[in-house]
Amino acid sequence: MNGNAAGSLSLDAADYDPVQHLNLLFPHPSTVSSIRSLSSTLHSEQDALSADIAARQTAQAYGPGSSLERMQSAQAELGELFRKIETVRARAIQAEQNITSMTADIKRLDGTKRNLTLSMTALKRLQMLTTAYEQLRGLAKTRQYRECASLLQAVIQLMRHFNSYRSIDQIATLSRGVGEIQRELLEQVCEDFEIAFAKGEIGGRKPTLVEACGVMDALGDTARARLITWYVNTELREYRQVFRGNDEAGSLDNIGRRYAWFKRMMKGYEEEHASIFPLHWRVGETLAMAFCDGTRDDYKGILEKSMRKVDGAKIDVNLLLSCLQETMDFEQSIERRFSNEPRASIDTLSSTDERIQSFNGSISVAFEPYLSLWVESQDKALMAMIPRYKAQPLLPADEEFSPQAVISSAIELFHFYKLTLSQCAKLSTSERLLDLTKTLAKYLDEYAQQVLLAILQRPAQTAASIQDIVLVMNTADFWHTNTSQLEENIKKRIDSELVSRVDLTSQADAFLGVASTAVLALVNKVETDCDGAWREMKNTNWSKMESVGDRSSYVGELVSHVNTKTEEILAIVVKPQYARAFADNLVEHIANTYITNIVQCRPVSEVGAEQMLLDKYVLTKAFENLLSYHNSSSSTPSQPSASFVKRVNNTMTRIDPLLKTLQVRPSPPEGLVQAYLIHIGDRSDTNFKKILELKGVRKADQPHLVELFGIHRDAAPSTGGNKLVAQSPLLTPLLMTSGLGSSGLVGGLNHAAVAAAPVRFDPTSLGEKLLSVARDGVERIGTPSGGQTQGAAGGSGNGSSSTVGGQNAASINENLRNFGKFFRRDIAISGLGARFGKRDISGSGAGGAE
Repeated sequence: MNGNAAGSLSLDAADYDPVQHLNLLFPHPSTVSSIRSLSSTLHSEQDALSADIAARQTAQAYGPGSSLERMQSAQAELGELFRKIETVRARAIQAEQNITSMTADIKRLDGTKRNLTLSMTALKRLQMLTTAYEQLRGLAKTRQYRECASLLQAVIQLMRHFNSYRSIDQIATLSRGVGEIQRELLEQVCEDFEIAFAKGEIGGRKPTLVEACGVMDALGDTARARLITWYVNTELREYRQVFRGNDEAGSLDNIGRRYAWFKRMMKGYEEEHASIFPLHWRVGETLAMAFCDGTRDDYKGILEKSMRKVDGAKIDVNLLLSCLQETMDFEQSIERRFSNEPRASIDTLSSTDERIQSFNGSISVAFEPYLSLWVESQDKALMAMIPRYKAQPLLPADEEFSPQAVISSAIELFHFYKLTLSQCAKLSTSERLLDLTKTLAKYLDEYAQQVLLAILQRPAQTAASIQDIVLVMNTADFWHTNTSQLEENIKKRIDSELVSRVDLTSQADAFLGVASTAVLALVNKVETDCDGAWREMKNTNWSKMESVGDRSSYVGELVSHVNTKTEEILAIVVKPQYARAFADNLVEHIANTYITNIVQCRPVSEVGAEQMLLDKYVLTKAFENLLSYHNSSSSTPSQPSASFVKRVNNTMTRIDPLLKTLQVRPSPPEGLVQAYLIHIGDRSDTNFKKILELKGVRKADQPHLVELFGIHRDAAPSTGGNKLVAQSPLLTPLLMTSGLGSSGLVGGLNHAAVAAAPVRFDPTSLGEKLLSVARDGVERIGTPSGGQTQGAAGGSGNGSSSTVGGQNAASINENLRNFGKFFRRDIAISGLGARFGKRDISGSGAGGAE
């Protein structure tokens, strides 16, 4: 049974399992006794299998179809294959030899034909060369230069083919003969020119000389250069004798005689000699350049000799400038003369024939070492211009005002700068140009301070009109743009190693500062017109007010004055950025003035504060339309831009915390304290006392309220969203004084002083005033001040009683430059609580940020 079960399993099976096999052989423990017999059987089977394997291996190795026998058969077949390959190779070699022997005669015939062709060509060329050579010798003797020119070109070209045959005696002899006739023709043509010019027979021999120039062209560049050099030296011989050998004639005083002589000489050349020489030789240009080179060397010697005088006398600057100007005029005239000269067909000229030399600076470069005297003269000329510009009218008498107009002196100064820079750049692009740049920068500062800013500093009797202020603003903007372009122009002209030393940024900032000062001057015009409305506000008894009306009477008068004056001003302000700057600063100043007048109107009752808050709302809505007067063709203002409306609301909203705090009654005291902590939100006892004074709280009641304020302040959270600040940007700048109740700003003036002051501006107090522009597509110039400075009451800067005249010029220029930096793009404003955005303008004050 076990045997049958075991037999059912095949040892050759792929999934053979020995454990399963053993379980079948020994299904029960009692069957273990048969292990010995089973082991014997297995060994016998193993021995039988081993014997069978050995027999089969032997049969496979030594049988008729064994692998050894097959390997031997393969080697024999491979040997036979190699023998066949060798046989094929031998046959191929034999076939190649047969073909070579068959075609040898054909190859010899081809070589013979090729050599015969070359020999015939060489003989034909040699025959042509010999014939042409003999003809050339005969034509040269009879001076038939027209035929000589064409024949000489052919001879030279044919001779090049025989350069490799010079080892042959006949060819060498012929080559020497060709060289000899070239030299003879060269000397013969030069002799003909010398005789014709020496005897004055140019007119009679002109046809021969014209044809001779063709021969010189055929002889090559060297021969042509020799003839041109001889002609130039011949023409300039008289010039060198007269002006180099005579100290008086060659002095700088007689510089005009040199150029007059050259013009006469060129006239003679054009009338008598120009037609002799081929156009592409450009003999006239070469003659002019030789004259310039010689004259330049003469000037260098004269100038050096003048500077080495024992008595130390220097060159007269006026004479130097006169000579320099006359020289530059001469250079420009001959530059125009030869740049407009008709050219031969470009197909007949090589690239080397193109005119690459320029006459600009060819003579005047001799003056370069002495240009410092010229730069000093430009300094003196500009120094004399500034007082004249300051005294003359802004516009010519025959010119009417235009919103786009600039002051006439600015145009004149611009053209002077342009001409001076162009002249200097032609003479020197090194240190002299840098020195001139510094001089130009110096008088840009002088023009900004003494001319433009002086117009805004006029006393009250002769204060600048609105049109004058707009002219100043346009001119400052004009120079701000052109100063930047001037800097770029100089950097393109000056030597590369000096580019980093060219910087007119401070001058551009100074003009931008003047433009912003002009904007504030326009704002001051509006504020001065509103003084009556502010007086009415201060004359109102805000402590006895019993009810709140639609609006106070002063509000209508204030809005009327603001709108009327704004419309008048914006009608002549062209650029949108300045219109926006004016509107932004006007709203800012009125908001500051409103805060100042709140302080002057104390005590203010709760009803009075509520009325003021309503008045502020009416003013805000009115101010939203200010910018619509700019470029408005109809009497009805257009829809205001969203950015300006947002700006107005943010500016006017700064007043809300103060008025909302004043609206709370002092009883119960906790209500007033909590209102202060919510709306004002600072920890200052001084500021809290200011609120009490504004509300008119009695001195006796104030200590209790201050004590209560300290308790609630200390209990307020020191972290989180409701954290109290140390000092309120709204209340801190306010100064509460006794007496008439005047108030002011830290670092500024009270509004009464501003109103009474003439239109004079101190740039040192304008650091917080920033031009701002609309974000809807208008290029941004700047942004009004924010943070604590904007939270202050108005009046600082635009009407300061201190004058610029009390400061030195350097301080004023520096202040203007610093002011202008506020309006440069993408500059963070530190300490002002505002910064520039890509097309966004930060808000200001306690009212929030845009």
